[in-house]
Amino acid sequence: MEKHLISIITPVHNSEKFISETIKSIQDQTYANWELFLIDDGSTDNSVAIIEKIQAKDARIHLIKNEENSGPAITRNKGIEAAKGDFITFLDADDIWFPKFLETSINTCLENNYEFVFSSYKRYDEELQPLISDFIVPEKVNYLQLLKACPIPCLTAFIDIRSIGKFYMPIMNKRQDWGLWLSILKEVDYAYGIQKPLAIYRMRKDSVSRSKRKLIPYVWKIYRDVEGFGVVKSSYYFFHWAFNGFKKYYINR
Repeated sequence: MEKHLISIITPVHNSEKFISETIKSIQDQTYANWELFLIDDGSTDNSVAIIEKIQAKDARIHLIKNEENSGPAITRNKGIEAAKGDFITFLDADDIWFPKFLETSINTCLENNYEFVFSSYKRYDEELQPLISDFIVPEKVNYLQLLKACPIPCLTAFIDIRSIGKFYMPIMNKRQDWGLWLSILKEVDYAYGIQKPLAIYRMRKDSVSRSKRKLIPYVWKIYRDVEGFGVVKSSYYFFHWAFNGFKKYYINR
């Protein structure tokens, strides 16, 4: 019996090329007791029209429209605020879950009394062709380990809010999900990894997350402003982040 409602949060901005496929991957889940909040952040393409057409046939889908372009943190936080489920998870508008993602994630939480789990994923190009090797997550990660690298992808993070309540993302343009995970891991001992890939991360050519140089100011902001570290401590963790990021995208291929 699927007694637990799962809230899914998807920010949308000019995603007409991929959004139908992303929603379909949610509708194809073997676990069907979910609600999906699609929060449109000022799209100027046909994203909203596509969503409204799909929404008309599926009462589990909800569309929220920002009055103006507000950025990913505010947009995802609106979804967190609206969520009514026992569990929260996130999926960006161009990524895809395999059919057993929700079932596997919730069963892992319930069977092991875990508050926070995340899973491995495949790394494909825009046309869903394999690009680099699968990213296999560690068995578990704690707060101090997460400061040195973030192996928790937004597209497979799965959180039991019955136990720990709702946490919100810091208001910044990038790396806000990392800030959220750090907040949670101050309250729970570990986030636990599922080694089997349960999703596809679409590595788009214009993706900021693939350019470590562009991420530098946001990573520094995490250490200095979100975590409140001094310069020396921030520099220590920044060095580890840079090294681990290089391994993730250029060595472990």
